[in-house]
Amino acid sequence: MNASNNFAGTETRDLRDFSGRLLLVGAGKMGCALLEGWLRLGLDANNVAVLEPLPSRQISAFAQRGLRLNPDLHGLGTIDAIVLAIKPQVAAEAIAPLAPLVDAAALVVSIMAGRTLQFLSTALNGACALVRAMPNTPAAIGRGITVAVPLRAGAAQRELAQRLLSAAGAVEWIEDEALMDAVTAVSGSGPAYVFLLAEVLAQAGAAAGLPPALAQRLARETVAGSGELLHRSPLDAAALRENVTSPGGTTAAALDVLMGAGGLAPLMRHAVAAATARSRQLAG
Repeated sequence: MNASNNFAGTETRDLRDFSGRLLLVGAGKMGCALLEGWLRLGLDANNVAVLEPLPSRQISAFAQRGLRLNPDLHGLGTIDAIVLAIKPQVAAEAIAPLAPLVDAAALVVSIMAGRTLQFLSTALNGACALVRAMPNTPAAIGRGITVAVPLRAGAAQRELAQRLLSAAGAVEWIEDEALMDAVTAVSGSGPAYVFLLAEVLAQAGAAAGLPPALAQRLARETVAGSGELLHRSPLDAAALRENVTSPGGTTAAALDVLMGAGGLAPLMRHAVAAATARSRQLAG
């Protein structure tokens, strides 16, 4: 069955009109987040099969709604889309049994870090449409952002990938796969940088004399609230920063340290460069 025949149209942003067979390979934190998003957007659980050797209670509960958990692959019939949400270390072993299920009309979406389109194409015998994607952990609450790059994907297949990935949040498309290493460094790893900010801000507050519990609460809510303000505001981050900063005030005193020659900007550039280099190493 061709992916272009599985949607009633492209205006709706939900998945109620998807009538094909979807196979999710790997249902850990990110795979489960995507699955929850799909079902929330109206995907019929009867159209979904999941391969997961250690299913959580939540995944097992979805099986009670019609989802097929760890079925015999030979009995699945035509697969219209496969989403690979497995660790890159087990990719070769996990993908090999899938190759016979994939034809030129199928779509395979991979959210594995480091595994290239060339790797996927070779592992799947080069027949199908491919999308390599990099989501991030806020996908767990539907507030992630995913960057995707296609290979041999037509308009209908890209639309299907868009709908599947947007269950976890915003989606951006690129055409140059080489950019995925920098994407990984900025948005894939980026949540850890933000969590580190909250962590060290709380530590600094405690060092300044605040009770540790209060320092943690202040840091947590300040980072979360500032992120939400950034999300909702039409202003960019620099403008929002300037709006908080009064000349000669307390914020300006702190920013003189954070924005100085040895401050946050060069440190962040170095951190992102290191993560980008590591991503390239993992890709081989």
